[in-house]
Amino acid sequence: MIPDNLVNWFLVFARVTAMLAIFPLFSGGHVPVQLRIALGALLAYLVAASLPPMPVQEAAFGTLIGLVALETGVGLLLGFIARMIFYALDAVGNVLARELGLFIAGELNPFTHDQSETPGLILYMLGIMLFLTLDLHHWMLAGFQRSYQLLPIGGAHLTEKLAHNVIRQTAGIFTATVQISAPVIALSLLVNVIFASLGRAVQQINVFTESFAFRSLAGLAMFGLSLNLMAQHIANYLRRLPEDMLRVAQLLGAR
Repeated sequence: MIPDNLVNWFLVFARVTAMLAIFPLFSGGHVPVQLRIALGALLAYLVAASLPPMPVQEAAFGTLIGLVALETGVGLLLGFIARMIFYALDAVGNVLARELGLFIAGELNPFTHDQSETPGLILYMLGIMLFLTLDLHHWMLAGFQRSYQLLPIGGAHLTEKLAHNVIRQTAGIFTATVQISAPVIALSLLVNVIFASLGRAVQQINVFTESFAFRSLAGLAMFGLSLNLMAQHIANYLRRLPEDMLRVAQLLGAR
């Protein structure tokens, strides 16, 4: 006989550990797997205590396996939504690196253990610091607990509205990329126009060679001057994460 509260804990554990597996702060190699499992077990213990017991004594073993798989999928989707803005920061880093001529200088991102462009690594760390400074990790935990009011255990199913919401949020990556990198892109375009005009006026000028240094210096200066504006855009997207996560949970539980 398996206690109902133990099954509740295990199903919550499946959802929370799946979410932590791709959550920006805990998915990197710098966080040991044992720590993620321990944190997931603690959160599952705290959340499962507030849920009504789930009778499973007469349920088949295959039904329990299906519930575990379903809750794992829900956790992965919630973690994907929470990570959306950090995907955008990676895209911004690639755009800025090419505009600044720094696409060769790749660095190892300690949070993802992947090669990342230097501007992208700076913005990624800025996003992590803003996430913690704004206390959004507390709001995400509160949102995860509230997700069980909108999406009980075993109540998830795919809907057309959910697909539209996920596609819209994925498309928002490109919008965020353009908004955050707009100052550097505009300056790079201005430098290209100026040197293209000089190249037409003075045929002896090698436009590509001469403009490379100016693009890099002017782009780095603009990147530093607009970092505060970029931080405001990132903070605005970060503040929406708990609401976006609850919206997805609501759509998963809607009938």
